[in-house]
This record gives sequence, C-alpha cells and structure tokens, in this order.
Amino acid sequence: MMKARGEQDDAKPTLKIVSPGKNAVINGSKVEVKLVLSGDLKGYMPHKDPATGKGNHIHVILDNQPYEAYYELNQPFELRNVTEGKHTLRVFPSRPWHESYKNNGAFQMVTFTVKGGGDAAKPTTTNNGQTMATPPREGKDFPASTAGDVNPSKPLLTYSRPKGEYKGADADPIMIDFWLTGAKLKGDGGEYRVRYIVDDDEPKFIDKWEPIWLSGWINGKHTVRLELLDKDGRPVENGGYNTTSREITIVK
Repeated sequence: MMKARGEQDDAKPTLKIVSPGKNAVINGSKVEVKLVLSGDLKGYMPHKDPATGKGNHIHVILDNQPYEAYYELNQPFELRNVTEGKHTLRVFPSRPWHESYKNNGAFQMVTFTVKGGGDAAKPTTTNNGQTMATPPREGKDFPASTAGDVNPSKPLLTYSRPKGEYKGADADPIMIDFWLTGAKLKGDGGEYRVRYIVDDDEPKFIDKWEPIWLSGWINGKHTVRLELLDKDGRPVENGGYNTTSREITIVK
C-alpha cells in the first residue's frame, strides 16, 4: 500500500479544530465536530475506497476512549449522547493502515463542557452510529470515558493502535502506534520512554517515536497497555491519559 501511494507518506498534513471551540460550553448532548485540513499534503486527502473499505482518514478521540475514523471531511461528523461535564477531543491524520502522521501541527486537542448532556448509561455515538464512548463496565478494570483534566503544557501520550478485532492476515503482525505531545523519547534525543505490556507479559520499551509491529498473536482476547515514563522510569501523570489499556480480539 505504501508503494502505491507515491509521495503521500512524506506529506505534512495539519489540522485545525473549528468546532467545538476551545473551552466552549455546549447546551445539549449533540456536539458538532468540524475540522480544517491544510499543510503540505502531497495528495493526502481523507477518503474511504468503497471497494476496499480503506483509505486516508482522521482519528477522532473523545476523552480517553478508542478513536473513530473520519473519512469524508465534507460530510458532517456529530457526537451524540455526550454526557454532561468537561470533555477532551483529540484529532490527528492517519494513513489507511492507521499509522499516524507525526509532523508539527498534525495533532490538535480542545477541551469543552457539555451542559444538559445525554444518558450516561448509554453509549456516545456519531451520526453514523460509530461508538465514541461506552458506559463503564462493572467488574472491569477499564477507565470511565472521562478521565481527569488534561494539562496541555504537560507531556501527553495519545493511544492510537491497536484496537478492536483483527482477522486473518491483519492479525499478524499488529501495529502499536501513538501520538506524543510535549515529550521526546530517549532514542530521539529526549529522556522519556514508552512502556508497553501485552496481557501479563514482561514490560517492553519503545525509545523512538515510530510504530512497532508485533507478531505471534494467538486467538482470543488480549490487553495492550501503553505508558509514558519519565527519566526515572515513573509514569507521567496527566489526567490519567498517559497510562491507557485497550482490549483487542484476534481471530485467525
């Protein structure tokens, strides 16, 4: 896929969140998401190929839930049944295989507040029925959709992949990818590290900000945890976002 894309992978797409506005107060449970894409695109444009079901897209993350893909920027993207309270929206451009672009300006984040929000016992969805946030599950050690407040001046790790279900050829290898704000990893001249833990295996480390691909998955459910660590090997706290777990399913 990369070979067929020409120079797109050297693009430097930048995003601007037009809506919701920074620190906006929104009445009701519907939140309209409007983005503007610009920069040195080299042909990069979000769009889903109807034949393959793949294509360039934007990862849209509400609070610290798994992202949903936004393929057609000229079509509405609306969050529905957003609960009352403060929320964080994060966006960044992605390739068809969900690897993020990591140039300056690609990642954007806003915090907004909802008054008179939706039903917390029901999921938050998009206008196309994608699930943006699920109610907390009893007995599960997973965070609620609203973590604490994010401090934009502190280092922030945004979990991107893996997520969801992987079938057949897509199940081996599987990519780990993330967005890093306000921190440089050791291999890039900084002092931070990313620790990843699959199920209950030994912790391993990522020292360069680039995706890694893991092989050898077996059928069933697995947990992947990513953590941002400081120079002393301690997790960096920022609203609970810098330690994130996702459950994925492998079907071979």
